[in-house]
Amino acid sequence: MKNDSPIGFFKSVTLFLIAFTLLVTTAPFGFLYTVLRQIMLRQIKSLNIFFVQVALALDVAGNVMMQHLLNDILLVRKQNTYYFGNAKETISSVIGKNSITNTLSFLGLRLNAFLNFLDKNHSLNSIIYDIRAWHKQREAQ
Repeated sequence: MKNDSPIGFFKSVTLFLIAFTLLVTTAPFGFLYTVLRQIMLRQIKSLNIFFVQVALALDVAGNVMMQHLLNDILLVRKQNTYYFGNAKETISSVIGKNSITNTLSFLGLRLNAFLNFLDKNHSLNSIIYDIRAWHKQREAQ
């Protein structure tokens, strides 16, 4: 993760506060509108895609917002540790990569086991999902 910001501290805090305020005040309306709209148009199947997209967006946001906490409690710091904080990656993907390199802490191992209980090979499949999305994006260019 790059630590140097192209904008100053005050401006970055201001942008964060604006974005956060807009998210908190408008997202519930957008979410409710989409759900009701799709139900009224009898396009309920498209809600599956919508829910997955929202879940992924929240997961990526959590990866960025909680990066220092997650790095401290879920990972063992070694040379091959893959850290949280990439704004294009899910928490599960980072957990999967650290599972492969045996750099998960006790709590990280427990979280990985729980995710895999809910969805078999969840963290490893999330890495493959990221790779597939990357390949699709490259093919589109």
